[in-house]
Amino acid sequence: MSHQPPVNASGRQKATTAGSDEKRERILRAAEALFDAQGYANTTIEQIVQKLGVTKPFVYYYFRNKQEIFETLSWAPTVACFTAMDFAEDDDRPAHVKACEGIDRLIRATLEHHPAAFFPYREPQVYRPEYMAAQKQLANHFYDRLCALLEAGRKDGMFVFNDTKITALAACSLPGFLYNWYRPDGRLSADEVAQELSALAYRVLGLRTRRQPAR
Repeated sequence: MSHQPPVNASGRQKATTAGSDEKRERILRAAEALFDAQGYANTTIEQIVQKLGVTKPFVYYYFRNKQEIFETLSWAPTVACFTAMDFAEDDDRPAHVKACEGIDRLIRATLEHHPAAFFPYREPQVYRPEYMAAQKQLANHFYDRLCALLEAGRKDGMFVFNDTKITALAACSLPGFLYNWYRPDGRLSADEVAQELSALAYRVLGLRTRRQPAR
């Protein structure tokens, strides 16, 4: 499936070069810090321009408006998180191994893309319907793959749970709540947080240390 951003997320600039990528990235990082500190509504293009020390045409060459910058920032973590269950066609490892690895990837992608990964939780009202539809398509892709792995793992005797979709949603809600309390400079490192949350998610899935005989 396509992982391209939804329509209207490419800005005015057509050709991509190393220099233009660097300039786009500067704009995104400056805007990300402002959105994180004061929210979408309280952030203006003028503030982004001032933070960068550039003129408005510099920003408008790459992005049409503030909303496009916000959606562009949000799209990268959306793809990283919702492709966490993608494995190579020839990956023949057991289902429970891939499901657990995918959960760990999801958690680590959420942490890696802080704070932009948390924008959809904080301000879901900002996004266009087209963006939300594209995000939903990716989310469905993720949960279809996860649920299939969970059911295969349960059949193999490595997972114990009742309702597949509820179990999948419950396990994946753990990184979703990070936006309420995670701080990069907190007591635990990002790796330690990921390990803690992954272990909790495996418990939600009913992961067994050894295969249980089918009943």
